[in-house]
Amino acid sequence: MDAPALHVEEAGEGIPVVLLHGLTATHRYVVMGSRALERGGHRVIAYDARGHGASAPAGDAAAYTYDDLAGDLLSVLAEHRIERAVLAGASMGAHTALKVALEHPDRVAGLVVVTPAYDPAVHEDAAALARWDALSDGLRDGGVDGFLAAYGEPAGDPARRETLRTVLRQRLGAHEHPAAVADALRAVPRSRPFASVGDLAAIAVPTVVVADRDDADPGHPLAIGEAYARTIPGATLLVEDPGASPIAWQGGRLSAVIAEVAQAAAW
Repeated sequence: MDAPALHVEEAGEGIPVVLLHGLTATHRYVVMGSRALERGGHRVIAYDARGHGASAPAGDAAAYTYDDLAGDLLSVLAEHRIERAVLAGASMGAHTALKVALEHPDRVAGLVVVTPAYDPAVHEDAAALARWDALSDGLRDGGVDGFLAAYGEPAGDPARRETLRTVLRQRLGAHEHPAAVADALRAVPRSRPFASVGDLAAIAVPTVVVADRDDADPGHPLAIGEAYARTIPGATLLVEDPGASPIAWQGGRLSAVIAEVAQAAAW
């Protein structure tokens, strides 16, 4: 089956950097609109994952696995004639980047792994999958309001709850094919980007793991970021100070981290 057409944006010249967003997001939600990378001598490729944003849906409702997502990333690299790139991905995008780094190490010069969530040890947890299915059904049957109703009241600091709900509403409202996002909400959590955290010991490029301690984001535990950083040889772990805004929410700061990895990469 042919791969869906992806919405891809390119800006700047220089060291190639590819931005990969998370599940239910779009390409705008990696560095949050920051243009610091382009202005700093980087060629930035950002695209909406299949079924997200302005990208076309997959032809099969189940075709949102990490095999599919990794194949799309490799296609984007090929179409833009990029031999090697720094990959910066958030959540689903981080797992996709890691899969490509493990299976095609010659294509990856550096990694910025932002708020990873995949834990192989509890990957098939029935309660977690049931929640993803509820979010999928909520979006499919009730649109953005249905998703938010299934999501429930955000945890953590009450002062940030309304901000999180606003961000979720904006993200979910940016999709041309919400039914495809609903399909992805079922397929992605059931897919494995790699078999075990121990597999990450094979990564041999400069890597920064950006985790967060934000109580409002329990789906991306700090412990997962710590485990990834311990396992990837030479990886650096970055976490915001207690009470501070997560680094993943700070586009300019995250762009500076990506630029540092690009500078450290061997070209």
